[in-house]
Amino acid sequence: MAKLSYKDAGVDIDAGNAFVEKIKPFVKSTFDDNVIGGIGSFAGAYALPAGYKEPVMLAATDGVGTKLKLAIDAKRFDTVGIDLVAMCVNDLICNFGTPSFFLDYYATAELKTDEAADVVKGIAEGCRRSECALIGGETAEMPGMYAKGDFDLAGFAVGVAEKSEMDRLSRVSEGDLLVALPSSGIHSNGYSLVRKLFFEKLGMAFDDEIGGEKLIDTLLTPTRIYVKTFKALKAHINALAHITGGGIVENLPRVLPDDISAVVDREKIRLLPIFAFMKAHLDEDEMYRTFNMGVGMVLVVSPDNVDHVLENSDGYVIGKLEKGNGAVRLQ
Repeated sequence: MAKLSYKDAGVDIDAGNAFVEKIKPFVKSTFDDNVIGGIGSFAGAYALPAGYKEPVMLAATDGVGTKLKLAIDAKRFDTVGIDLVAMCVNDLICNFGTPSFFLDYYATAELKTDEAADVVKGIAEGCRRSECALIGGETAEMPGMYAKGDFDLAGFAVGVAEKSEMDRLSRVSEGDLLVALPSSGIHSNGYSLVRKLFFEKLGMAFDDEIGGEKLIDTLLTPTRIYVKTFKALKAHINALAHITGGGIVENLPRVLPDDISAVVDREKIRLLPIFAFMKAHLDEDEMYRTFNMGVGMVLVVSPDNVDHVLENSDGYVIGKLEKGNGAVRLQ
């Protein structure tokens, strides 16, 4: 009887090694002067950035959710890595942390080096957009754990904040204005409902068009990364909220004091065509609790600073803060 090998069990060590060699140029393209060492050690090393009086390390982790299922079905793997980075670093900046480095975890039933390399290429692109370094990751080939053809992603972003800048609640007050930064699309939340609506209920195909664009192109548009905008405006904003799952009504309260409420004029929100289409088939209140509705980030800005913020971003005012109970009121 022939002896079994690891490859017989579904794990190809040679493919894993070839994958590492394939992604090295993408990974190295994200390195900055703080990266210590190269690729292939047991852990990534990154020097603490200079210039902080009381540096605080911040970390955020997230995935891409069932948007991955669409990417797998469409066999398009070059953008979900951008989503992965975006979902982590956009959270990090809400605590006034500047992203420093990123790590990824890629788990699959069977490692297909070209597909996996496209994913990592997207992760590297997301890191470049975030001005952070991709210093490590893990690829796990686990037949029997995942269905054939499936894979999952997790990401981990680490950054640094000045301790004195982290308390944003004390800077938020009645009369502050709410500035919306547009989203690039649905981003990476609510895709279980998206898939059920478009493909189960409506029976649509990937090539069907909405607003002059193929449906699959719209659905796989990568999540916008707001790091550079944050860096440019941080001295002129009091707080910011990443609008992810739960929408404006559940994410904006996370940056509000208990005695302040947000009043949002939904008529001022610039709906993207995809959300306008979905409104005909979904309850609007449910949509506002599920999707970003065209608003990827909300900045809380003092009246004295709002002109500067509007002139130096693509933001627009959607509401204001008033005395209240820490909740959001849509009107």
